Amino acid sequence: MKAEEYPFVQELITDKTGQVLKVVLEFEEYQRLLEAIEDEGLYRAMQAVTSETPLKRNEALAELEQP
Repeated sequence: MKAEEYPFVQELITDKTGQVLKVVLEFEEYQRLLEAIEDEGLYRAMQAVTSETPLKRNEALAELEQP
């Protein structure tokens, strides 16, 4: 395995058998990956509720205040 074969990867840290143990990324690339994961999670959450009826603002606030 070579780091050049993977996007964002600066370095692969392997054990004696060549199994990848760690991946070194630039911090900015790491942040971009986190944002992409968060965006995907938001998209999936939005898709899960497409059939639900939206709440009015006061109803939503009341829902948030419930234990």
